[in-house]
Amino acid sequence: MRILIRSFWLVALALITMSEADKNVEALRSVVEGANQFSSSFFQTVVQHNPGNLITSPLSAGIVLAMAAFGARGNTEAQFRNVLHLPTSQSLATSGYQSLIDNLNNVKDNKLAVANKAFLAASLGLKPSYKDLTEVYFRSASQLVNFAQNKEAANIINSWVEKNTNNLIKELITADMLNDATKLVLVNAVYFKGQWKDKFDPKFTNDMAFHTSKVEVRNVPTMYRKGNYRYGVLPDLDAKFVVIPYKGDELSMIIILPNEIDGLSDVEKKLQNTSLSNIISQGYEQEIELWLPKFKVESKLQLNDVLKEMGLTDAFTPRANFSGIADEALYVSDVIQKAYIEVNEEGSEAAAATEITIEVEKLPSWTPMQIDRPFYYAIYKKQTENRDIVTLFNGHVKNP
Repeated sequence: MRILIRSFWLVALALITMSEADKNVEALRSVVEGANQFSSSFFQTVVQHNPGNLITSPLSAGIVLAMAAFGARGNTEAQFRNVLHLPTSQSLATSGYQSLIDNLNNVKDNKLAVANKAFLAASLGLKPSYKDLTEVYFRSASQLVNFAQNKEAANIINSWVEKNTNNLIKELITADMLNDATKLVLVNAVYFKGQWKDKFDPKFTNDMAFHTSKVEVRNVPTMYRKGNYRYGVLPDLDAKFVVIPYKGDELSMIIILPNEIDGLSDVEKKLQNTSLSNIISQGYEQEIELWLPKFKVESKLQLNDVLKEMGLTDAFTPRANFSGIADEALYVSDVIQKAYIEVNEEGSEAAAATEITIEVEKLPSWTPMQIDRPFYYAIYKKQTENRDIVTLFNGHVKNP
C-alpha cells in the first residue's frame, strides 16, 4: 500500500500545580532542543539539493514527521526518533509537541498559525489510539477523502492548505500523487505575517548594488533605517549578524552576512557546529545603519532524498512499520514542502507576513550593516520559559 505523509490545602495545591508546570516546561524544552537539532541537519541537507534562493520551514517538516513517527514501530520508529531527535520518553515527547503547538498559536502581536490535518481513506482501519494521539497532542483534525477520485482529493487537500496559509501556498499536492492505494495524507501548515517592531520608511527605499557573485552586480530595491538592533561580529564564521525584531519582541529575523562576497557556503557549513542561540548571545544592542534588500522567495522541496540522507530510509520502502497507525502495510510515497516568504518595509509574510525620522548624513557612532551580498536568514520565536528559540523558517538569498 502507498501512504503519503507530508509546546496544608493551599500549600499542597501550589506544589501540585508547580509540579505540573515544571513537567510542561521540561517537555517543551526537550522537544525544542530536538527540533533545533533537526532544523540544523535538515537545512544543511536541503541546501545541497536546492541551489539558488531558498525558504524552508524545519518546524513544519518536523511536526508532520513527528505525527508519522508516533505511528511507527520497530526500526522505522528508531530511525524517526534518531532523525528528529525525539525525547526518549513518549509522554515527554507528545506533551512537548502539544505545548509547542499551543505556544506558537498563542503569539500575541503577529499572525502565527500552526495547523495539522489528517486526510484518510474510508477503507483505512485507523487505530483509535493514533487518531486520539494526533487530535490531542498535535491538535489535528481528520477528514475522510476518496483518493481514487484523485483530482477531487487533491483539490480538497489544497483548499485546506490555501485556507491555512492565507492563500500563499497553492497546489501543494498534485492529482498524480494520489490514487486508490493512497491511504493517508498528513499535512502541516505554518503561516506567519509579522510587522517589524520598527518599520522601514518606504521613502528611503532605493535601488542599490547587490553582489550576486564576485563578478556580477545588480541593483535591487533596498530598504534603509537607523535604529537600535542586536548586532555582533562572528570571527569563527567569518561573518556578522543583525537581529530585526517583529512587533511584540516574541519573534525576530536574524540575518547572517558573510564577510566575503562568495562566503555564504562556508558560513552555512559552519552553522551546523553552533546554534542560533549561541550566535545571538555574541551580540549586543547598538546603534545600527541598516540596508536590507526587499525579497520574495518561494520554494517547493521534494524531501524524500533529503530525509533518506538524514537516516530515514525504511519509511520509504516495504520494510516500513507503521503498525501504530493501522494494521495494513503502509509506507511513505512522498514528503513535499512548499514555502514562501516576502520581506518588505512593513515586515514579513511567510508560510510553510513606528515611523522614525532619519537623518541623511552618516554619523561615526552608527555601525553600518549593508546587506549587499548573498546572506542567510531565519525567523525564530523566543521561548519565554528559557533562552531556547524555535526556528520557524530559514533560508538564504543569493539574488533578491
